[in-house]
Amino acid sequence: MKTLVVYCSSHGTTEKAARLLRDKLNGETYLIDLKKEKLLVDINIYDAVIIGGSIHMGNVQGRIRTFIRKYHNEIVMKKVGLFLCCMREGDIAEEQFDRAFPTTVREVAVAKGIFGGEFIVSKMNYIEKIIVKKVSGTTEDVSKLDTDSIDQFARSFNTKKEYSFS
Repeated sequence: MKTLVVYCSSHGTTEKAARLLRDKLNGETYLIDLKKEKLLVDINIYDAVIIGGSIHMGNVQGRIRTFIRKYHNEIVMKKVGLFLCCMREGDIAEEQFDRAFPTTVREVAVAKGIFGGEFIVSKMNYIEKIIVKKVSGTTEDVSKLDTDSIDQFARSFNTKKEYSFS
């Protein structure tokens, strides 16, 4: 199986999660960071698509939303996985996940994951540092990346068949 993992990483956390996930998936797996590469993807050559993003100021990156809009019809016909990196937990993280991905894509996903997150203050601009300090009180790098969730997502994705349309 050929799997495409499409993600957008602002400070490197989502990229780190995507790489950890790639190492645990069966078959050939290819990564595309939408922050670095254009949206010109031949999605039809892949059997499965995993989409991952992160939350910044309450929303997933615009490039993730644009990718899903552009390839929606192709995505929902494939084996789909969705993951989100965010610092929130529990109900708030679930709400952020639901806002990040359209219902039509969430409904066909065979694996969904919330992988925790990181505040990499050392890579943030001045405004981002002020916001993170105000929201979380932190002025230093903090990692809450959940490798157990990544492992669980990979196991689930590897063992489940494609979404059935019947």
